Amino acid sequence: MIEQLYEEILLRKKEPKTGSYTNYLFDQGLDKILKKVGEEATEVVIAAKNDQAELVAETSDLIYHMLVLLAEKEIPLKAIEQELKSREGQLSKTEERKPIDRL
Repeated sequence: MIEQLYEEILLRKKEPKTGSYTNYLFDQGLDKILKKVGEEATEVVIAAKNDQAELVAETSDLIYHMLVLLAEKEIPLKAIEQELKSREGQLSKTEERKPIDRL
């Protein structure tokens, strides 16, 4: 599903459609896309404190806006997939991480 959505976003970038929200974002440029990603990330955090339905909706919004950002920056989904795969099976050294109250 995410791949299909990403392909649709790429298509909108290549072949704009009048009235498309995706094209609105591309037309407004990187700063607008980044603002939306930031807003949606904050809404995910707030939703996580509320209820599951809201969290699902806000996470969906965040994923969509992240895909628009990737398309804007011409980063293929394959690059994200490869990065995640490179991390597979690696142990994270939690003792090297800052405590949550010091981030």
